[in-house]
Amino acid sequence: MNLYLGIDTSCYTTSLALVDGEGNLFYEDRRLLSVPRGGRGLAQNEAVFQHVANLPELFGKVPPAGDFRLAGVAASTRPRPVEGSYMPVFRVAESYGKSMAGLLRIPFAETSHQEGHLAVGVWSAQGPPEREFLAVHLSGGTTEILQVARRGEGEGNTFDIRLLGGTGDLHAGQFIDRIGVKLGLPFPAGPHLELLARKSEKDISLPSSVKGFKISFSGPETAALRLIEQKVPAPEIARAVEKCIVNSLEKLIKKAVEETGLGGVLVVGGVAANKFIRERLSTGLPEKVKNTRLYFAPAEFSSDNAVGVALIGMSRLKGKNSDET
Repeated sequence: MNLYLGIDTSCYTTSLALVDGEGNLFYEDRRLLSVPRGGRGLAQNEAVFQHVANLPELFGKVPPAGDFRLAGVAASTRPRPVEGSYMPVFRVAESYGKSMAGLLRIPFAETSHQEGHLAVGVWSAQGPPEREFLAVHLSGGTTEILQVARRGEGEGNTFDIRLLGGTGDLHAGQFIDRIGVKLGLPFPAGPHLELLARKSEKDISLPSSVKGFKISFSGPETAALRLIEQKVPAPEIARAVEKCIVNSLEKLIKKAVEETGLGGVLVVGGVAANKFIRERLSTGLPEKVKNTRLYFAPAEFSSDNAVGVALIGMSRLKGKNSDET
């Protein structure tokens, strides 16, 4: 059995995955990087150090397979597929991937973290089925709305991406993390803030700032911090943060659907794992914008992982190894 390896070393997760030549998942594992209590993140050098320590552990857990054969390696080498996109953490995946491919004399493919999210999103959500669709990428480092087109025959899991817009200041994940940490939650705060919000008993709101294709979360952050100073119960503040993100996304997606005429919308990234956000978007948006169809990656594939990277590697490298037939 020929397998294709994907490696992703993002700001807060070390990931690797193996898929076969048909795109079936053989193995997948990941490690969250450790952030000190009360911290709001890691410096790049600290994250690089943890990735270097984590990858050998993940490789050591790959289960044996009798006819296992590695036919290609792919790695996310940058955050987005645009010129100048760079973060030191992605050099770890690139270095491991190129070294392994060179040693084994098998092909290597570069991709981006964002393309990995899109590939695993389409694969796990089984849509959108159209050649062109909209995608929303929500995480601690990205809040963007994209116009996406699948590439031609033989280039499955690969895309041409046009940036329509996004945040001009804080990303959705940063907004959640900053307020969550201020409320005493661990970092990353997303899952903890979601649980806290479920205890909310009163409905309060934060302002939503969207102009065209540009979202701003700095104003809502200031308003949320003011509520904390006013001793508003933490669950109410947590739910208000979630509602603000939903309201902002509804406006952004509505604008994109009207502008492009595309109705299929894929939502990916760690923030998209939030159940409240998923449910509110799924029920509210189609009522407000006709012919809109939302697709969400399952929660386990919304957060950072290397499955999409492996799928992209399989698509680009299958048949390029001289030993493959």
